[in-house]
Amino acid sequence: MADLTQISFAFDDLPSQPAPVKKPAARKKVVAPPPVVTAPVEAKKKSTRGRKSLKEMSAGVHLVDVPEDEVLFQKMYYSIGQVAEWFNVNPSLIRLWENEFDVLKPKKNGKGDRLFRPEDVKNLQLIYHLTREKKYTLEGAKDYFRNNKKAEEKFRMIEALKKLKGFLNELKASL
Repeated sequence: MADLTQISFAFDDLPSQPAPVKKPAARKKVVAPPPVVTAPVEAKKKSTRGRKSLKEMSAGVHLVDVPEDEVLFQKMYYSIGQVAEWFNVNPSLIRLWENEFDVLKPKKNGKGDRLFRPEDVKNLQLIYHLTREKKYTLEGAKDYFRNNKKAEEKFRMIEALKKLKGFLNELKASL
């Protein structure tokens, strides 16, 4: 065991004042270089993928190019690509409508391609009118089909009135 006197001598050997603590060197301030002036950057063009805005949809409503009944009923079947072209929509939207609405039952060939009858095209016109022109939701359009047995008759009348309005507007423009 160590003697207590030896321990006290060990404390006497220590300096009475603590050693000065070295301060770290002062940090140098880093100055950022001045910004480089360039030509004004054009705003990024918004991506055209995805759903169209309501304004764009409303502008394209009158671009439906379904042939008249006499021409439409000359062929028995139309491909989904041709039908989608008439309505200016993607074929995927027509496939969605086919799954959602019971009135659409296109025939499928051995490969699985959908072939639409003229009656299906007429039903698609009504669905397009409800969802795009009248802004019904899919559920609202389904309810419309369920509750209005004379929906097709009303739609035919609306289409006839639109044709008459177009004729009168052309007549007015020619005067």
